[in-house]
Formats: sequence, structure tokens, C-alpha cells
Amino acid sequence: LAEAALRVQPAAVFYAVLQGDRQVGFASSTIDTSSAMIEQRDYLVADIPVGGSVRRTEARTSVTLTRTLRVRTFEVELSSDRTPLKVRGEVSGDTVMTVVIGSGASVDTQRVALIGPILLPTLAPLAVALEERPTIGKSYVLPLFDPAALAPRDVRIDVRAESLFVVNDSSVFDPARSRWQGVLPDTVRAWQITSQSGAGIAGWVDQQGRLVASTQFGFRLERRPYEVAFENWRIETEEAGDAAKTRPVDPRRDILEITAVAAGKRLAPSVTELRVRLSGASLQGFDINGGRQRLVGDTLIVEREGAAALSPRYIAGEESTKPDTRPEPFLEVAHPEIVALAQRIAARSRDPRVIAQRINAWVHDSLEKTVTIGIPSALHVLHTRRGDCNEHAQLFVALARAAGVPARVASGLAYVDGKFYYHAWPEVRLRSWVAVDPTFGQFPAGAAHLRFVTGGPGRQVGLLRLIGNLRIDVIGTR
Repeated sequence: LAEAALRVQPAAVFYAVLQGDRQVGFASSTIDTSSAMIEQRDYLVADIPVGGSVRRTEARTSVTLTRTLRVRTFEVELSSDRTPLKVRGEVSGDTVMTVVIGSGASVDTQRVALIGPILLPTLAPLAVALEERPTIGKSYVLPLFDPAALAPRDVRIDVRAESLFVVNDSSVFDPARSRWQGVLPDTVRAWQITSQSGAGIAGWVDQQGRLVASTQFGFRLERRPYEVAFENWRIETEEAGDAAKTRPVDPRRDILEITAVAAGKRLAPSVTELRVRLSGASLQGFDINGGRQRLVGDTLIVEREGAAALSPRYIAGEESTKPDTRPEPFLEVAHPEIVALAQRIAARSRDPRVIAQRINAWVHDSLEKTVTIGIPSALHVLHTRRGDCNEHAQLFVALARAAGVPARVASGLAYVDGKFYYHAWPEVRLRSWVAVDPTFGQFPAGAAHLRFVTGGPGRQVGLLRLIGNLRIDVIGTR
């Protein structure tokens, strides 16, 4: 990589963000170089249809590297409606990274141990293309730092295919259409790269490591001249006006709807046992077996916990040294505001079940139910008092741990009105792990919750492997 870094050249490329035949946003990637430093800045803004409405979402990433491609600082900022998130990191000697999450009063600082140089996921195409000419079938293992999990991990990236793309190098304004159009077409050779670990790295990259095209979640990024990518979208957005933002979203474009999985059978509101057949996607690596769930062949059996599982054999605070009671990235368990609220909700009870029930009810009653886009921080959720299942789960887990009750986030699918939607909920350890759901106000949660992973955002990205592939057939309920 050090030798490859010598071939990094300043560049700026621009993209149209498309959903079907409609442009919904703009993206850019810029590289600046000096004798001592490389800086890459990525930006994306898009009007994303989710939860029945359009959400303007912006994402910015800025990374500074040495001339040998060693990350020194990074900043990631994601904003959608009223839910901004900022993560800043600084590497010291390849052995430790200081990470600051949030801004203003909602700040959490953590130190992350490293075992060597790291890259951010946005740098992976650069590293793959510049090390040597990509070859179909070639695999690379890169040490990537995941800003969502705040942890380094080795990620395998495969070169799957090679193709030619026609990309316009410039643009001219067409006064008849009041739009810019591309000119000076150029043929660009590109290679398709993918990652198998849910790292979200996928697309076609050229020999300079610059993205040519990418498709994820039904959205496409296509390289275009700046005026075609940005000015045309700006003009169309201004012409549509505010009415376009309030117009009902076609369910065929809504992310929640297009990623949902049809149940094939109507379920009763309260299900205590559910049997489903899973097909279409590999289940290797998922947290499917254990607790309320049993996988027998391709059949998953989920049973809602009975009274025995709700009777703990310890008192709150006795297991404060266990991993599931400690702070984690985006779980500010030790923050004074989280601790004070947990104590107030517990009201001096030492019974883990009573405390968990009270927290479940408080979170359900106190948070406005609204779809959000981003990675939730428990402290930020406490301040905004709004969010979807991720915010509810994150705040519950932080409060439970602060009260001395082991808890963790579970993610997978939950049944709602004929479909299984991607969902997150907490699990709290009483006599055994018990699923609860503050979003729906369930204690314990109904059996129509299919858990695939446990853990925070770094683990939840593994669900990407299921989207568009998983099939669910309901074969029995009780």
C-alpha cells in the first residue's frame, strides 16, 4: 500500500444518485495531495423515501492519510431531519485511536486499541486498484476501521468482474431543455469489487481506484460531469418545490416496503409460538439459535418466554463486571444523565424484572415514534426523545445497563400487518435472555420477532446479506 500511495493523484469525480429512472440525489469524491499528506472527502445528499415520506439525508466523510496511506484523522457526519451524528477520530502511532462521538453537550470520548495501520471503508477501492492492476478472481484482505462499530477488522474484498463503461468527460447547457447534457464520451475500464462481511463495499472502480458505478438498496450511483450530476438535480428539485416533499411516497419506492419480506400468511396480533421456513439466503454467521429460537433444518421455531424465564436469580448491580453491563460505542452507560434517569426509573428496586419492565414502559411512553436514518446514540436519543426501533432499543439497553441489568440489542425481522420488516429490539437477561420491545410496548416481545444478530451497528450491517434474498414461509402459529 505504501508503494501504491505514490500513485495517488488529485482528482474530483461526481455522481448522480438514482432510484429507478428518477434522480434523487448527488454525490462527490475528492482527493487532494501534498508532499506529506493525502486527503479524501466524500459527500452524498439524497431525498430518500422511507416510512411514507421523503427524508433529505446528507453524509460527509473526510479522511487524512500519510503518503504511505496510513490513516491519521477522520470525520464522519450524517444528518437526516433532526438527527445529526458526528464521529471524529485521531490515530496515534498505529496503536490507539481516540474517537469522539457527537458534538456540543452530547459528547462521548473513547480510546480504541489498534494492532497496526488501518483504512476506512471509503478508501478500500483506492487500495485495491492502486496496489496492482485488478484481476478477476483476485481477493484482498484489508485492515478496515468500521466507524459504526468503532472497531478495526480484516475485511476480504473480491474482484468479481471486468467491464467497459462510457463516461462523459464534460457537459454543455441545452437552452431548449434548460438542462445540462454530457459530451466528450470516454471509455473507462472498471472492475467490480464486493465484500462478503456486510462492510457495504460494492461497486465498479477504475484503475485509479475511483468509483464508476454502484448499486445498493435499489439506489444507483453513476459517474457524471458535475453540471449533469448536480445542477440538473438542483433545477428539478427547485421546480418540484415543497409539494414534492409532502406528496405521499409510492410504496414501490419506499425503502421500508421494498426491503420487507412477505409473510404469506396473516398472523394474530399476539403470537406465542411461530414456525417459519427460511430460504434463499445463507444463514451462516447469524445468531439464530439460542434462547427463544431453535433452528431445525430450514425451519425456525420461536417461542415467547414463559414465566420461569422472567424470574431472575440475581439482584440488579451484582453483575456489573459482565460485558453486557458496560459502556459501548453509542451506549453511554456511565454518562451522568443516563445513570440519573436509570436510577429514577428503577425507584430503588433491585429486582431486574421490575426494573426492565419499568424501563420498557418509560421508553415506549417517552419517545415519539418516527422513522429516522442514521446510527443512534443513546445519549442523543435521550435528548431528542424521538426515533424508530433502533433509537428505542439503544436507549433501553443503555438505561438497563446503567441500572445494573445486563442487556443487549437484537436485530432481525418483526411481523407487522402482513409483512416482516427489518427491526431492532432489546434483550434483557433475567433467568435467561428475554426479548422485549419498547417500540411496540411488549414485555416480553411477541414470538413474531426473528432474531438474526445481537450487538450494535457493527453487527447489524450483516443483515445487508439478507435484503432481497431471504424468503419466509409461515408454517405454523400458536
